[in-house]
Amino acid sequence: MQYEKYSVTQYSVNTILGYIEGGDIAIPEIQRPFVWRPKLVRDFIDSLYNGYPTGYLIIWQNPNVKLKSGKESIGKKILIDGQQRVTALMTSILGQSVLNEDYEEKTIRIAFNPLAVDAEERFAVQTPAHVNSKHWIPDISIVFKNDFDSFSFIEEYCQNNPDITRSELNKIITSLQAIKNCQLGAIILVPQLDIVEVTDIFVRINSQGKRLNEADFAMSKIAADERYGGDMLRKAIDYFCHLAVEPSFYNSISTKDIEFMNSEFASQIKWLKDGKESIYIPDYNDMLRVSFMHKFGRGKLGDLVSLLSGRNFETRAYEEGIAENSFSMLKSGVLNFMNEHNFNSFILTIKSAGFISEKLTNSQMTLDFAYTLYLMLSNSTEIPKNDVKYYVQKWYILSTLTSRYITSPESVMDRDIRTINSKGFIPFFKETEEAVLSDTFWNVGLVQALETSTINSPSGKLCLFRYSG
Repeated sequence: MQYEKYSVTQYSVNTILGYIEGGDIAIPEIQRPFVWRPKLVRDFIDSLYNGYPTGYLIIWQNPNVKLKSGKESIGKKILIDGQQRVTALMTSILGQSVLNEDYEEKTIRIAFNPLAVDAEERFAVQTPAHVNSKHWIPDISIVFKNDFDSFSFIEEYCQNNPDITRSELNKIITSLQAIKNCQLGAIILVPQLDIVEVTDIFVRINSQGKRLNEADFAMSKIAADERYGGDMLRKAIDYFCHLAVEPSFYNSISTKDIEFMNSEFASQIKWLKDGKESIYIPDYNDMLRVSFMHKFGRGKLGDLVSLLSGRNFETRAYEEGIAENSFSMLKSGVLNFMNEHNFNSFILTIKSAGFISEKLTNSQMTLDFAYTLYLMLSNSTEIPKNDVKYYVQKWYILSTLTSRYITSPESVMDRDIRTINSKGFIPFFKETEEAVLSDTFWNVGLVQALETSTINSPSGKLCLFRYSG
């Protein structure tokens, strides 16, 4: 049955801001954090003031979820494109602070010059000069406040600037306030769309924007959740990845995010402040993938998005119990990932196999699967604990030599995870070893690869390794 995949509508700036303040539209922070430079905020406000087009928002309507009581909860709308524009409105018009690229809370204040004529600058990013000027309104957010007294404001401004009449200033202030009535186009995607379709629509509409993937959508689900601790889980993932690159960032977290420091995640990331590891520096894509694969026994992150939404794959309905359980399992997986002993033991395992430098690793996906395997075997009774590192090392070398997770890595990972869960790791390992590391591979395939490969290829990097049982 063919169905309409989207609808197009218009929302006023005031309506959009009202929806967000009321929780009807969630900003998932797909492009975390706010990355627009202040000048872009200024340009955006100027475009609205002058009636210029500002592009479409893309909003994905979440499916309705069946609650445990039998009733249905209406799915929240998620803003998947337009976050920067909407956040610009929230900080400049509502005066709210936003997180910048350094995870610091800043308010971007836009100044307005009612006396500007012709080519003169009407809007500007606030500086001390604007604050001290009689001509400039240093912060436009004041004119959008509910308690703004236009009569007193106009009276005082005209006393300081006798070149403008009260009537003229009133018209200009009214035009500025009219920004809230400006219309923003919105494309509403229906809940029946799968991740592939949503991504395709996004790319076709916004080819210049950040290309989204399944991890982005999973993060949107997590960040927009208020029932099962998704907002704090999202912070934990973000902070871990940031600390892995910049350990000194811990000081900022510990002093500025007291709520997070009181959460169970704080103690799990504290160890990162003492230094960083260069062999494996995960981003949120890696964290989600490893956490999901070893806890859920699946390899496709699109499935995680569906499970976090509460999808029952058999009935195709959406159920609260499935969403709740999925968030609980994912949280457990993330805590396993962040655990200091787990992470450092895995790094030591890889280094003990000879990969002492990031220059010897050729695929983040291969490392992701190796860490997944490490966590799976560490929590399994199939093999002795003392043998976990040995098998992870052998698998990592095998998958690196054969470039197993280079082409269509997600599909291969999904197949491998499911086979391990159905057969057990040892039978899976022996079958794979016999199939891909035959005498033909060693005597012909690897030799040919060494003759043609660059130093950065898997075979070039591992030319000193001779895989042995």
